[in-house]
Parts: sequence; structure tokens; C-alpha cells
Amino acid sequence: MSAARVGVVTFPGTLDDQDAARAVRLVGAEAVPLWHADHDLKGVDAVFLPGGFSYGDYLRCGAISRFAPLMEELIPAARAGLPVLGTCNGFQILCEAHLLPGALTRNASLHYVCRDQKVRIEQTGTAWTNSFGADQEIVLPVKHGEGRYVADTDTLAALEAGGHVVVRYVGNPNGSMNDIAGIRNEAGNVVGLMPHPEHAVEDLVGAPSTDGLGFFTSILKKLVNA
Repeated sequence: MSAARVGVVTFPGTLDDQDAARAVRLVGAEAVPLWHADHDLKGVDAVFLPGGFSYGDYLRCGAISRFAPLMEELIPAARAGLPVLGTCNGFQILCEAHLLPGALTRNASLHYVCRDQKVRIEQTGTAWTNSFGADQEIVLPVKHGEGRYVADTDTLAALEAGGHVVVRYVGNPNGSMNDIAGIRNEAGNVVGLMPHPEHAVEDLVGAPSTDGLGFFTSILKKLVNA
């Protein structure tokens, strides 16, 4: 067992915390449960914000979670360099917390999307994508109704110019601007994406691939070599 400890946050309405914890354990790291109402990150080396419908998605997706007691600890820790990955609802929370720019809005179709989706890895220099090859195409599940990434013109230009688009859709399922599926912050330690890598780590669940494992081997490699 690696000494790497990855915290997995549970909010009321979180659905994918156990899947995320299992994925963390599969690569040999320790999954540490973190409760939304606590003021304690338990000394973890990285944090995973899973998908679901935190606080029932009231107001906006992630809008209430952003003010959870645990986020009062996580936000400054992330700004100080703690690796953080948010998927689906976790991505929405990261945007609401202003750890990542832009917002996730209703899909352009106004319909919920649930399918296996091809995406392209555009940045391999983050704590969460260093196991992938440049421009590598992988398949990950998507399942969301509010996954359309939007940002103003200047923000989009800055994301593209700075190489902050980490994952891009190959065949856009929700109308996201510039086909954006995931982005990173300036430092590269905070990454958010709408697809679910934690649901593509084992053949037994019927996924078309185990491509999601790369996100978890990446953070393990980052922490072990730190």
C-alpha cells in the first residue's frame, strides 16, 4: 500500500463517493472519507470531489456545496497547491468556489445525457493527467443534465492561450463552448471535468474501457514522486 492518501468528499446527495474511493484503492493509494460538515482535511495529500446532486442541486449545481464547512478548509488548501480533482458535480462545485473559471449550465439539448463518450487528453502536465499521452483519445462515461461549459470570450481565450483546457470532447454531447470537457487552474493542481473516470476503472462493470484509471495512476505518481 502506498503512503499516498486521497480524500474523497461526501456531500448530502453525493452519489459517486464509493466509486471514487474504490478507484483510489485500485491504484494502491489510501482512500480517506471526508464529510462535508467537518472542518478537517485529515492531512490528505490530494482530494477528489465526486459527482452526484449535492444538496439536491438547489439554487444551482454546486452553489450550496461551495459554502460547506469542509470547503472552508479545501479552498485555501487548493490555492496553496493541494491537488484536487472534481468530476461532474465536483467540477460544478470547483467553478462555484472560483477555484476554476466559467460555469456549467443546462445541456444545449435541454435533455439529460448518459452515454460513453470519447474525449481527448490535451494537457498531460497536471497532477491528474500525467499518465496519459499527448492528444490521447479515451472513452469515459458522461451522465449529466447541466454539463455545458460556458465562459466569457476573454476567459475562453485565456484558457486556450494558457493551455488550460485539459480534456476536450470528440463529438460534443452537451454544447460546451470549444468542446471543453475539463480544465485546470493556472498551477495545474486543480482539475475539473464532466466525464466520470471513476466509472471506467474495471472491466466487470461493463465499461467499454478502463481509461479512467489514468487519472488515479497520475495522482499516485505525482504524490509518490513529490
